[in-house]
Amino acid sequence: MVYPVDHLPYLDSSELTSTSEQYLSTLQTQSVAQHDYKWIETFHSKVEVTGHNVSRLLLFEDNQLDCILPALKAPGDHAQVVALRLNGKWWSVDDVLRTTNKSRNGLVLVQSLVERVILFLLSQVVEKPPEEEALFSPHSSREHAKLMWSNGEAVGFYTIKQKGSLCDGCTSQSYLLPVLDTVLVRSSRRRSGLGLQMLEDFCYSFPTEEVLGVSSPLSPSMVAVCRKFLQKHEELRERLYEVEAPGGWAQRRNIWLSIQLGRYPFSVDEKNNPMLPGDSMKNEGHNTQCHNKKSQDARQEAVSSEDAGDFYSTQKTPANRLAH
Repeated sequence: MVYPVDHLPYLDSSELTSTSEQYLSTLQTQSVAQHDYKWIETFHSKVEVTGHNVSRLLLFEDNQLDCILPALKAPGDHAQVVALRLNGKWWSVDDVLRTTNKSRNGLVLVQSLVERVILFLLSQVVEKPPEEEALFSPHSSREHAKLMWSNGEAVGFYTIKQKGSLCDGCTSQSYLLPVLDTVLVRSSRRRSGLGLQMLEDFCYSFPTEEVLGVSSPLSPSMVAVCRKFLQKHEELRERLYEVEAPGGWAQRRNIWLSIQLGRYPFSVDEKNNPMLPGDSMKNEGHNTQCHNKKSQDARQEAVSSEDAGDFYSTQKTPANRLAH
């Protein structure tokens, strides 16, 4: 089977939005006899496609690019998305996250529209707690991001605020350094070191930058990830800072120094299992961007620090993003 990310590399956002709007309009006038059905493995049954359980999904938070997709909701739970319509066909969420391309492995830069759809699903749909808001704000259409691929499926991502990029749409301030903004590892793949891989990839992607940032505030789990990482990479201890936008020196705090001075609270796992020098902690999730307070708090709680390699970091709309 060939999945969307493999056979729709040049899907155009304007064409996708146009066909999506046309389909949604037609769906409202269909008779029951014309209704379609989509097999959803999760429910081991077919889900009827009607105007009552299909809605518009807006992919991006900015006004730079309008992109809408029809989303099929779960029976009895219209907060749960189970399928998306791409290029005239319904695809289950699980299938959108899959690939048959063996070269798509490890961290891969997000470039195509379908890859941005996958980024959206991971941040807004797949790991969304039941009956709660998504832990991330939708990323912008120009967000610099990498997807983590493993065994033929997308299992995580991280995003960066590039040096020189605008902090948000309400100010003319720009980031003064590269900042790791949002990070997520799917719950099924945590405690396997993937988050640690992403932090390492971020740090070594900017060899000429004297200082690198991680969006503030750091959750206890994110601190656990940074502790393990900096124990191994001593050469980065003077370069990695917790930062608030736009990242001037007054808005930076050296992470390693703060750890040594005990400025960060311990995570639950650290309290229960005090670390000895050289011990490893696992962190599950942490996410940061530069916007609102709710996402900051959520980020702190959503991460398990048992695996210093699996976390997400980011806040919800205007501030650092955080995911759990």
